[in-house]
Amino acid sequence: MRFLPDRFTLTLIATVLLATFFPASGMFVAFFNNLTIFAIGLLFFMHGAKLSREAIFQGSNNWRLHLWVMFSTFILFPILGLLFQWWHPVDVSPQIYSGFVYLCILPATVQSAIAFTSLAGGNVAAAVCSASASSLLGIFVSPLLVSVLMHVQGETGNGLEQVWHIVLQLLVPFVAGHLLRPLIGGFVERHRKMIGKTDQTSILLVVYSAFSEAVTQGIWHQVGIGSLLFIVVFSLVLLAFILVINTYMARWMGFSKPDEITIVFCGSKKSLANGIPMANILFPVSAIGMMVLPLMIFHQVQLMTCAVLAKRYQKKQQEAALKQTPVTE
Repeated sequence: MRFLPDRFTLTLIATVLLATFFPASGMFVAFFNNLTIFAIGLLFFMHGAKLSREAIFQGSNNWRLHLWVMFSTFILFPILGLLFQWWHPVDVSPQIYSGFVYLCILPATVQSAIAFTSLAGGNVAAAVCSASASSLLGIFVSPLLVSVLMHVQGETGNGLEQVWHIVLQLLVPFVAGHLLRPLIGGFVERHRKMIGKTDQTSILLVVYSAFSEAVTQGIWHQVGIGSLLFIVVFSLVLLAFILVINTYMARWMGFSKPDEITIVFCGSKKSLANGIPMANILFPVSAIGMMVLPLMIFHQVQLMTCAVLAKRYQKKQQEAALKQTPVTE
């Protein structure tokens, strides 16, 4: 079991610290904004190039599983976020509660959901289809939910205009990458580690730009140690609620153990890779840092918790397989 932050999370923290002490200013603000737009486009282009059409078709027939994952991602999560915002149990900045609502509106992750499903012995083909569908659907659904539930408009205008900007910045590069997969798919498969670095670099650029502006606006005067601890605790509570609900609903609806594992990991994740670029479009520049702070912390909480859970599922699957193996003398 591994509870220490991974290397990317440590780099993410270092980026926030860099923006805190050396925020972008003057001509560098425009430079980093333009670089960020390019990096986000490249990120989604590579996501499209990595997506295997065969794996999607293979897992697409399990419609009951996909419907529940979408329900968990885009209905159950937002309901919990709104209830928590309404309850308002701790006196912290209202923007932190809004950040949690934004987190709850986002689509699921793709890479980590599939990786944990595979490690735990789940239905990998269904996980590929479900996580990919969630990510694509989120391009349209998440900005509309932000407009309806949060009543926040960024510099790009109303909900429909925001969807259009997200389609241009995220979906168009994604589709272009997927269409070019026959030409560049081999290169992408051979250099997955390098492509992963491209993904991470894009996220780090957005985080640096967002927190540079947030520091200028005085984010650390609004968020202290107590607020950060609150975000960690509620991230754990929120994730625990979702994991328990998904586990018991999967069993109540009669899903097989591999399908249950897929539901647990695909229905409980929220995408940092989608959430930070979207926030860059959906919210005013001054609000982005505060909006993505709960997402950044929830991201690490979900990775550590799901790593432990996946190992536990794997152990149980191995024990069940051993019991079924006939003993030969």
